[in-house]
Amino acid sequence: MFKNESYADKIIDGKIISLKVLEEVSKSIIDIKAKGLNPSLAVILVGNDPASSVYVRNKKIMCEKVGIKSTEFKLDENINEEQILDLINTLNKDSGTNGILVQFPLPAHINKQKIINKIAPDKDVDGLHPINAGRLMNNVESLVPCTPQGCMIMLKTRHEDLSGKNAVVIGRSNLVGRPMCQLLTNSDCTVTQVHSKTLNIENYISRADILIAAIGIPKFVKAEWLKEKSIIIDVGINRISVNSNGENKKKLVGDVDFEEAIKKVSAITPVPGGVGLMTVACLMRNTLIATKLQM
Repeated sequence: MFKNESYADKIIDGKIISLKVLEEVSKSIIDIKAKGLNPSLAVILVGNDPASSVYVRNKKIMCEKVGIKSTEFKLDENINEEQILDLINTLNKDSGTNGILVQFPLPAHINKQKIINKIAPDKDVDGLHPINAGRLMNNVESLVPCTPQGCMIMLKTRHEDLSGKNAVVIGRSNLVGRPMCQLLTNSDCTVTQVHSKTLNIENYISRADILIAAIGIPKFVKAEWLKEKSIIIDVGINRISVNSNGENKKKLVGDVDFEEAIKKVSAITPVPGGVGLMTVACLMRNTLIATKLQM
């Protein structure tokens, strides 16, 4: 967290906001269980990627906290694609499984899109199935990718009505950039999407009332590019080396130069302690939504 207390009111605190989301989810799950239902999330982990294993463990802990039953399927990294598809098909048919999440990245021999397409849309808690993408585009109820969903919740703690705001999204991935643009459009923002190939990118950023940074480059966005009093949602999580007392240590930073940006903007998310916490909270929220859709 930023050490200068005079800027404390500018922090959009992911810890506080995510706890509120989780509290709401937990209360709803108590109500659902009273009707004889037990929300359940199946997580498929392929291989031994250390970061993925940590993410899956954290998701399991969060499930336990809010009252969601969590089942993990740990598969060998050499498993063939058909075996994964067969498992997903079994889970699709299982009425006791409400949400299915496949932890990415997958081994190189597995076709990611094929895996996504196999998950039943109403159990797709990552919100990546083409049908859910189409529902989002048509502004109808759908399962929305967790990170953009979390970004919108954080934004609306500062401005409930976003209509007419100029919003710039840096990044065009299916996981963040594209659904983020659609969510902002659905909230009546005027949206510009830029990316690593955009020329004079700072010219677009300088006009943004709202900036969503998801480019994956440490401190890419400079404070001098930012509009005064803008709102910054920093999705980036980058590990860099810093020298501290003669030792090289690892530090997490975002895609925005936070220390300089906070002096200029009206609100900003920190890294860590920002969007990352919201992503896990919104996964729990999506599992709840999926359970309700199936009810």
